[in-house]
Amino acid sequence: MSDEKTRSGCPFTQGDLGGEDLAPAGERLTYNSYLKVPQLLELQNFESSPPAHDELLFIIIHQAYELWFKLILFELDQVAEEMEKGAVHEAWRLLQRVLKIETLLVQQIHVLETMTPSDFLKFRQALNPASGFQSIQFREVEFLTGIRDTSVMQHIDQTDHDHRRLTARLSEPSLRTRFYKLLQREGFDVVVPEEGEVLEGARREQTMAALEPLYREPKERFHLYTLAESLVEHDQNILLWRFHHVRVVERLIGTKPGTGGSSGVEYLSSTLKKRAYPILWEVRGRLYDDGVYGMG
Repeated sequence: MSDEKTRSGCPFTQGDLGGEDLAPAGERLTYNSYLKVPQLLELQNFESSPPAHDELLFIIIHQAYELWFKLILFELDQVAEEMEKGAVHEAWRLLQRVLKIETLLVQQIHVLETMTPSDFLKFRQALNPASGFQSIQFREVEFLTGIRDTSVMQHIDQTDHDHRRLTARLSEPSLRTRFYKLLQREGFDVVVPEEGEVLEGARREQTMAALEPLYREPKERFHLYTLAESLVEHDQNILLWRFHHVRVVERLIGTKPGTGGSSGVEYLSSTLKKRAYPILWEVRGRLYDDGVYGMG
């Protein structure tokens, strides 16, 4: 494949598209070589001995999650850049892709329910002390979104590379910060909260009051309104994923502790209170049944 074709990002040769390709077969890019399929299929290694039938399902489900997390981070990083540029529509458009992926992630977890609790127990101890709690990419999604519970850093086994990634996420503005700064540039008298801060008192009231017009008359600033609502939906999808995850875990292990040393379902249930955009959730509470906003 020529350098020009490589730079263009096109993964196919002319022959793949139906035209004549005279290049030797050994030099042609194929579906398998482009996607690294042989290498990908070598990454599912059993820890149980003898191998438990359902361990392959468990591995593939979670490997697929990590691939989707990689794409979510890739897209959210671009959303952040678009917000910085004031490209509201493009930020919204890319968020729609993230929302579709997140819907898929909620559905995907229920494939694990095809295991019986006894099937899971055949290989669960082989996983110890590994735990989904240790997913570095999921923590990156949280930090980038604006959910910054830094205490998790003390409980995750991290390589130096992992630590650098998480620390870098904590050092950069979250999507929440970027969105409030975008609102300020667009003329809204909102307070930009510190990372991890929950606005209270006069600062909270100022921001709620500034956001009321956006929700009272969404058609007046429709791109900003739809971006705000997409961020709320992103927040909601993380919450839904957590909720469905808790229920699946409860069906499989009941009240047993988690393999990573957590309290299991009890710990997972405690995460259901996390919100990245509490003010955006709350401001709609000022809308009365007749569509008029008030201070009640």
